Amino acid sequence: MRIGIDIDNVIANFDDTLLSEYLKHDKILRNTGIINNNPPYLRKGMFDWSEEEEQFFYKNNIESIAKRLKPLNNAAYYIKKLKEDGHDIYIISGRDNGEYSDPYKITEEWLEKHHIYCDKLILTNAYNKHEKAEVCIDNNIDLMIEDSISTCIALIDKGINVYTMNTRYNQTVDNFTRVSNWKEIYEKIMDTTNTKVTRRINVILDTDTYNECDDQFALSYLLKSQDIFNIEAITIAPYHHDNNISIVEGIDKSYDEILKICNWLNFNTSNKVFKGSSDYFQNGYVETIEAVEKIKEIADKNDLTYIVAIGAITNVAIAVTEYPEIIDKIEVVWLGGNSLLHKDNNEFNFRQDVDGLRKVFESKVKLTIIPCKNVASNLITSIYELEYYLKDKNELCNYLCQRFHDDEVHGIQERRIIWDISAIAYLINRNWFELEEVSCPNIKADTSYESTTTEHKITIVNYLNAKKIFDDLFKKLGDLK
Repeated sequence: MRIGIDIDNVIANFDDTLLSEYLKHDKILRNTGIINNNPPYLRKGMFDWSEEEEQFFYKNNIESIAKRLKPLNNAAYYIKKLKEDGHDIYIISGRDNGEYSDPYKITEEWLEKHHIYCDKLILTNAYNKHEKAEVCIDNNIDLMIEDSISTCIALIDKGINVYTMNTRYNQTVDNFTRVSNWKEIYEKIMDTTNTKVTRRINVILDTDTYNECDDQFALSYLLKSQDIFNIEAITIAPYHHDNNISIVEGIDKSYDEILKICNWLNFNTSNKVFKGSSDYFQNGYVETIEAVEKIKEIADKNDLTYIVAIGAITNVAIAVTEYPEIIDKIEVVWLGGNSLLHKDNNEFNFRQDVDGLRKVFESKVKLTIIPCKNVASNLITSIYELEYYLKDKNELCNYLCQRFHDDEVHGIQERRIIWDISAIAYLINRNWFELEEVSCPNIKADTSYESTTTEHKITIVNYLNAKKIFDDLFKKLGDLK
């Protein structure tokens, strides 16, 4: 699980320290003491200070106060235990609000001083009540531990689980999941997960990698997202163009391409890359192949494995035919066909193996389809945009730019659709997608879909947020680490 944790009043004793400093200053200012024991917040009406007096003291002292904060009892201990249990720890604090000269440095030094572990530190503007929720969505936070009422509401509205740390100033709302100390937080998380697990998703990428440039982008995107994915295998799907390259030759080229990209990104390919079918299911090809054997082996050992299929669905069709017992242990995300609103499915992945898709439909495996026309087709970009974000960042980025400009299949082009990254992005953050659960359609003789009402359910993607996906892709690919 990926856990987001606020700092002030969640890890650090912010309110207690602030009150102590205010009491000291009040003695200097007028020595009238506390005039309201139950203000909405100690900065608002607890003392008889004017708004200008309070803001002047706060702004001139907040940095020194922040540096002297102490961790709440056992916070460091239980955060470390959560990490040891396999959870990812994101510290997300609202300190990027103009009140600190260097909020990152102050915060990083405080965390290091008090041995507070974190995988990533993110600072937001505390005065924008929605920003922290947006950051949590962008970083796939499963649970946020927070004390601010307005932030908790914004997080809950976005569908993010929240534990609200009790303070004397946040008791006006009752319907929160409340916690009072770090032992309670740890036990509640353990009760929820009921096991020591990581959030990483077991995934097999089934790809026709050398087919055109989008597969290379998808594979690179996957490899740069290993904080999210446990990459179990990369299997090679068949493809064929009218360019005198046979399916077997295409598989060999894909194999070499996978090794090259994995080498650039320091991914150990030992027992990870497997050649798939050398013909299509619709041509009667059901031979035992290493890709299908590996799919079976991985499915057997995991509770759940996602198969991200971004080419012809042949390998998956063979796997569910030969080993139907794995159907309840896999979920398939397939890029192919067109939207249900489109008049046909005259699309490369679909038309290569129509019977293979029929077999996957019949198997009733859990399936999500990302259509090409009207959905993935929104992922269009240009060589100029790619070079702006990626050129000369590393050898891989330069290669991707070159392959984008000339994919050796469709000729030199300035603009292309990078279809295949959609399937990776779907598992990274489903909030970037709009989904619809439908009765599994029939595939008619002309390859168009025929709607049904009584078949098993599958998921269709109707929309994707291209900007969110490209922002994430460019950020990850351009990262020099």
